[in-house]
Amino acid sequence: MKPLHSNRGSTIRSILTGILIGLVLAVTFVSGFYFRDILGIPSLRVSAGSPEREGYPLLDEVQMLLDRIYLREQPTYAARQYAAIRGVLATLEDPNTFFIEPPVAQSEADVLAGTYGGIGVLLQRNEAGEFVMYPFPDSPAANAGIVDGAILVAINGQVIQLIDAPDVVDQKLRGEVKPGSGVEITVSQGETEFTVFIEFAEINVPSVLWRVLEEDPAIGYTQILRFTSRTPEELQTAINELKAVNIQALVLDLRNNSGGLLEESIAVASMFLDGGVVTYEVTQDSERVLEAQRGGGMTDLPLVVLVNNHTASASELVAGAIRDRERGILIGQRTFGKGTVQQIFVISDGSSVHITSAEWFTPERVPLAGVGLAPNIEMIPDINGRDVELGEAIRYLQNELMAVESGNE
Repeated sequence: MKPLHSNRGSTIRSILTGILIGLVLAVTFVSGFYFRDILGIPSLRVSAGSPEREGYPLLDEVQMLLDRIYLREQPTYAARQYAAIRGVLATLEDPNTFFIEPPVAQSEADVLAGTYGGIGVLLQRNEAGEFVMYPFPDSPAANAGIVDGAILVAINGQVIQLIDAPDVVDQKLRGEVKPGSGVEITVSQGETEFTVFIEFAEINVPSVLWRVLEEDPAIGYTQILRFTSRTPEELQTAINELKAVNIQALVLDLRNNSGGLLEESIAVASMFLDGGVVTYEVTQDSERVLEAQRGGGMTDLPLVVLVNNHTASASELVAGAIRDRERGILIGQRTFGKGTVQQIFVISDGSSVHITSAEWFTPERVPLAGVGLAPNIEMIPDINGRDVELGEAIRYLQNELMAVESGNE
C-alpha cells in the first residue's frame, strides 16, 4: 500500500500541470489574435454586441471590417448611409414610409405648391403595372419627343420594377433647375425604345381642370389632378364659372388623383358638404375629427364622383365623405386604399423621409388603408380606352335631373 502523502503529492502535481497547460493555451490563444492583427491577418471573431442597444453598433462593426479588409473601393459615405436608411425603413413593411435623396427632396414642397423642377409629365399606371407618361404641353418631355402613352422603362439606367412606389418613381423625374441638371430616361413608344437625356425646367401644373360637357350642357365637369396649395382657389373658380352658365349637375373626376395636402382636401370637401364630418384621423394616442366648413358653393346640385384604382390618399378622403354623407355617388373602380397620413421631415443634408403617422377613417368609420372605397356603381374599364365611367355618370345625372323635373311638375 502506497503512503497517503504520495497520492496527495501526485494529485497536486496533476493539478499544477493542468493549470500550467491551461495558461499556455490561453496565452497562445490570445497571442494568436494579437499577432494576427500585427501581421495583417484578419480575424473572423467580431464582438457581437447587443442587438437591443440604442444606436446601430453592429452596423459600425461591419463598417469597421469593410474599412480594414474590403478588396475594392467602397461607395461614398453618403451612398452607404442612404442604403442603410432604406434598409431600416424596409423592415417596417410600409411602402408609404420611404426616403428620398437630395436634390429631389428639395422639390417636394414646390410640387405641392403646383410648381416644381422636372421634365413635366403626368405618370399613370396601366393594368400591367407599367408607368405610362402623359407630357404637359410645351414641357421638356414633350419637346424631347415623348408622346401620350409612352412607357417609362428606366431612369438613369435603373430599370423600373413593378414593386416601385409611384410617388418614388415620380420624384426621380424631378429636380433642381440649373444648367446641366436633368434626368436620363429610357422610353418605349410603339415598336421603338430609346434613351434620352432631358433637362429640368420649371413646371407649372394646374391642379383643377373644368368644362361644360359637350354631351349635355346641363352637366359640368371638373377634374382635380392633385391636392396642392392652389386647389381650393382653382376649384372655387371652376365652380363660379360653371354655375355662371347654369349647369344643373356636376361630375367630379378624382380618377388617377394620388392625393396631396390634407387641409386643402378638407377645404375641397367643404365645397360639396354643408358642414359635418369629413374624416377621423387616428394617431398613436389620439383621435381628431376633421369637419367641413359650412357655406360651400356646390352643396345642392346632383353630384357624381368618378374614382378608380389610382384614386388614393386625400382624394379617397373626399370621395369617402361624399359617399358616406350621401351627398353623391361613386362610379368607377375600387380605390387604391392609401388611408394613411405621412409627415415629411427634411434631414440635415437636404434629403427627406416620409413617415406614416396617422390613419384615416370615413364618416361611417370605414377604414381606407389597404381596403379602399367600393363605388356605388362599379364599372369595368373599356379595353379600347373609351371613357365608360363618364358615360355612365352622364346617364345617371340625366335621370336624376329628369326626376327633379318630374317632381316639380
